[in-house]
Amino acid sequence: MRIADVLRGKGTQVATAGPTTTVVELLGLLAQYNVGALPVVDEDRLIGIVSERDVVRHLHDRGPDILGSQVTDVMVAEVVSCTPDDEAVSLARIMTDRRIRHIPVCRDGVLCGIVSIGDLVKARIDQLEQEREQLASYISQ
Repeated sequence: MRIADVLRGKGTQVATAGPTTTVVELLGLLAQYNVGALPVVDEDRLIGIVSERDVVRHLHDRGPDILGSQVTDVMVAEVVSCTPDDEAVSLARIMTDRRIRHIPVCRDGVLCGIVSIGDLVKARIDQLEQEREQLASYISQ
């Protein structure tokens, strides 16, 4: 299974933040879209990713003043990303080993989706269920 298959099931729409989005605005976006992380995009180019965990760590380290800062002050700039052609199982291993829960999907440097570890688990469970149904159908014939 490739990442393109996962995106086909979940969709390719991605909520994003801009570089001048404040941390307070980011928190509103995370709540609005019910997601744990947002890619930070500047002129259609991925420049970072920021998660709830990033905000909490910076809030702990720097105090409530961080809430008025821009997301560029709290985002991860060295983003691990993938392409639609990458294998889902390889990406799941990277996410597990590096403790990353969200990975942007890019084609030619342009954001075209995002996958979470939950998306990969769901896709794998769906795949296993389909295989189980096919085996059960084969056996009952």
